[in-house]
Amino acid sequence: MTAPEPPVAPGASGAPGCPVAHGGGRPGTVPGGLPVGVPLTPLYGPAVAEDPHGLYARLRERYGQVAPIELEPGVEAWLVLGYAELLELTRNEALFSKDSRRWRVPAEGRLATDSRLQPMTSWRPTLLNLDGAEHQRLRTAVADTLAQIDHRQLRGTTEAAANGLIDSWGPDGTADLVAQYARRLPLLVFTQLLGLPADAGPHLIRLINDISDSSAESVRANQEFHAVLVDLVRRRRAEPSADLTSWLLAHPAALTDEEAVHHLVVMMVAGNETTICWTGNTLRLLLTDRRFRATLTGGRLTVSDALEEVLWRDPPTQNFPGRWATGDTVLGGQYISAGDLLVLGLAAANADPAAQGVSTAAQGSLGGNRAHLAWGAGRHVCPAQHPARIIVETAVETLLHRLPDLQLAVPAGELTWRPSPWSRALNALPVLYSAFTPPRPPAPERPAWTPPQTPETAPNPSDSTPSAGTSTPRTPDSARPAPRSWWNSLAGWWSGR
Repeated sequence: MTAPEPPVAPGASGAPGCPVAHGGGRPGTVPGGLPVGVPLTPLYGPAVAEDPHGLYARLRERYGQVAPIELEPGVEAWLVLGYAELLELTRNEALFSKDSRRWRVPAEGRLATDSRLQPMTSWRPTLLNLDGAEHQRLRTAVADTLAQIDHRQLRGTTEAAANGLIDSWGPDGTADLVAQYARRLPLLVFTQLLGLPADAGPHLIRLINDISDSSAESVRANQEFHAVLVDLVRRRRAEPSADLTSWLLAHPAALTDEEAVHHLVVMMVAGNETTICWTGNTLRLLLTDRRFRATLTGGRLTVSDALEEVLWRDPPTQNFPGRWATGDTVLGGQYISAGDLLVLGLAAANADPAAQGVSTAAQGSLGGNRAHLAWGAGRHVCPAQHPARIIVETAVETLLHRLPDLQLAVPAGELTWRPSPWSRALNALPVLYSAFTPPRPPAPERPAWTPPQTPETAPNPSDSTPSAGTSTPRTPDSARPAPRSWWNSLAGWWSGR
């Protein structure tokens, strides 16, 4: 196809980052419209895991606010680094669509069937891949379903699960807060929210990890995960219950079984992975940043402030695919061709000096500022951020209340990150503590717990102690949610006991 010459903004001719400066426009391009002679920086491997902030800064310095990258060998894309450019990208559906079927790479036969990018870029009939009225129909169904979650009940459920995990740790005063806490806790909550059997948790963790990391097992994991949710939808269609799956199926938007399955995938993968990474990254901040920990324990900041700081510094999703150009255009001084993939550089946009300001940077804290782009922007902003915040905030507060003297078991420089181009997540977070509280006697046996639907079945407010906004240690006699025996037995089984 012969494309027109790219328009050049006034004063932009020959400017750094402009394709004209690297090859004279359209004739000097490789497939996808990227300029000849420009090395495509890999958005995979050690660089994106070990020092993503350095990588983004180097890309910004060399190319400006939109940089050419490589997602895997032979697969090119653009990484949007600028705060203003990312807002423009997400707010203009006419130029930048969510429909991945527009992507030129698979259309030209250059994306292998077993590509690790398939699970994150394949088109599905979900709110993530649609524009306009159809996107609004599906988004309304998901948002209304999530709105039915009782936030007080969710906090109590999360606190009970967190306490059960802490009680399952041995008395030696050591733990890995990623493997033994952050990675297990969300699934204990999500399996209940969706109506999945609790013993599905460990298997689902492995599948979600493989999908999110674009690992060699991504395709197989995606297929297996899909089969689990197909079975769940069939069962809940026949026998509705008080869970997200049943509420989604009953919504007036009348989702088909296929649509429901795909939206459960979105909830499980996006929601679970986000809460895992957000919890781990917040705990890392509190354990490695003495300034922040001191202001928290001194009452000048809250756990909520810490959560916001992490969303600015190390958001759970650092990059996200993406948008696809509907026609030839220009963004951030770069000539974008129809069918090009643009990756949302959420962490990079947050770090854009133009977005933070001199005064904020001088203060060194962004905790009270919620103008970050960790949740995306525009019509596709994440609809699950409020339940996610409750889970993560409760997880962090409960841990600090139970074990107020937590400290790293290794130097901070020895912490390593998962090699994911999408998620920002630690491999491990080993800690030491001395104020270990032994497991308490289990509560009397009671029927299996199910989420309440009516006020009559809702737990009494005195059954659980809402988490406070500070890290003041709780006394050993603090109130605990009622379903202790179920959580203790599940947490113990999950720990191999």
